[in-house]
Amino acid sequence: MSQTDQLHKGMVIRHEGHVYTVLDYRVAQTGKQRPTVHVKLGALGGGRSTERTLDELGKFEEVASEVRQMQYLYAAGKDHVFMDNETYEQYTLGADMLEDAKPFLVEEETYRFLTIDGQIASLQLPSTVALEVVDTAPVEHSGGASNVYKEAKLASGVTVQVPLFIKNGDRIKIKTDNKGYQGKEH
Repeated sequence: MSQTDQLHKGMVIRHEGHVYTVLDYRVAQTGKQRPTVHVKLGALGGGRSTERTLDELGKFEEVASEVRQMQYLYAAGKDHVFMDNETYEQYTLGADMLEDAKPFLVEEETYRFLTIDGQIASLQLPSTVALEVVDTAPVEHSGGASNVYKEAKLASGVTVQVPLFIKNGDRIKIKTDNKGYQGKEH
């Protein structure tokens, strides 16, 4: 069993038969009370995040995990096919495994996957991805206003808000957590 001082972000733990990854943790102490460790956990396999104190969590077991690089090959209906960059083995993953990541998948790009006991547990998206704009209104000049946006449809099918100067064919960087515009890729 792991101790509090061994807790760290990204750690994979097993608690009451479920596997979680530690998203964040902080120590709070008031007055003469003993410190309380607050842990934010993300359930692997499509679950939601939850917050608990270490006392509530009780005993937990660290699970051996590994990060593998895999290239996205193509979509096959609702499934998506990836290839391990080291073994060249192909994996078909269902839509339930990828959930919110689908709008950011680009063919031939490499992504990080968390594996547990040799099985794929989750996709770890980068904080930003570069995607091509395929449909947006013509370029407009806003007269100096920098906070005016228009809709743009990206190659992956997702629609985002972009500045008025963005045109069809531009590659833009998008935040994967909120689909926010991050800039134009050069």
